[in-house]
Parts: sequence; C-alpha cells; structure tokens
Amino acid sequence: MKRHAAALGARHLVPGPRCNRLFTGRREDSRRYVVTNAISVNDFKTGLTIEMDNAPWRVQEFLHVKPGKGAAFVRAKLKNVITGNVLEKTFRAGEKVESAQMEKATMQFTYMDGEQYVFMDMETYEETRLERDDSWAKFLKEGMEAGVLEWQGKVIGVELPRTVTLEVTQSDPGVKGNTKSGGGDKPATLETGHI
Repeated sequence: MKRHAAALGARHLVPGPRCNRLFTGRREDSRRYVVTNAISVNDFKTGLTIEMDNAPWRVQEFLHVKPGKGAAFVRAKLKNVITGNVLEKTFRAGEKVESAQMEKATMQFTYMDGEQYVFMDMETYEETRLERDDSWAKFLKEGMEAGVLEWQGKVIGVELPRTVTLEVTQSDPGVKGNTKSGGGDKPATLETGHI
C-alpha cells in the first residue's frame, strides 16, 4: 500500500469517508483512504489555500512567533474562500495542515446576465455563471481571460491576471496646490464603472 501511495505522489494516507477504495492486488481493501497533500504551517505563504473544517481557507497574513519561554507558534489570518468570513487562528510550529485541492481553468468573461457573470471555456465552449464579487468584478471587462477556481466540483471564485489594463473614463480636474503637499490623489472612474 505504501508503494501505491508513492506512485500517486502523496505524502500521507489518512483514513476517511470521501475517496475511492484502494486495491491491494488480490482483493479490495476494506478501509477507505483519502490521499492528502499535507504542508507544514512553517511553510505558510500569503495566498496559500488550505482546507480546514471541510472548507477552503486562503492565508491572508501570518506571523511566526518565538516567545522567550514556551514553544514557537504561527498566528495566521485566514479567509474562507466560499463565504468570505475571516478567522484568526494559532497553530503550533511544525503542525501539518491539508492543502486545498483547487483546480483553475482559464476562461473568458463573455457577458453579464443580470448580477451573474458568464464565463466561457474557449476549448469546450461551455458556460459557467458566477455571482458578482467586488474583489474581482471591479477589474474585469468583457473579453478578458481569467482563471476560474473550482473546489470539489463547485465554482467558487475568479483569479485575475497579475496586471490589468483599464481606461480611465472620468476624473475630476486637479486643484492647484494639492500636488505639493501630497494631496494629488483624486478619484477616477474606470471603464468597468469602479471608482
């Protein structure tokens, strides 16, 4: 069985209910296993997605703390990718957590249907609909390609390209004297309607 796990590229085998049964060669094994990719909390990076309490969480901030007395720990600020809830959690240094198995497909944003954004897979021409989320919708324009994120078969979000070129459609004129004291910031409306 260890040889089978190594062939899958897994680090750990954990008994669990949501996986296929493994075959030992002669007969079907009576236990079920979940193949996981466990990572240490010492390897946290901003933007890393982990799975906790049957939900994907993205690491927003983290801090390694080594107190003068006692064991080291990692304090992390996590955001639920599905609900948007934010949680602060403390982990023991070296503790293992499961990384979320998310799939990213490159799709093109084609149009809006009410409050839903419609994305199309350019190879299969299948459409995927998502509800508006201001974290990505304010920088998305028609015809743009973006990564659509799936977790356990559900579409949960959009990952924009690193850089986006948008046109400024309206901006108030600058007032004389504002730029010298660092007050040169003024609101500008983008072609997507975001200010």
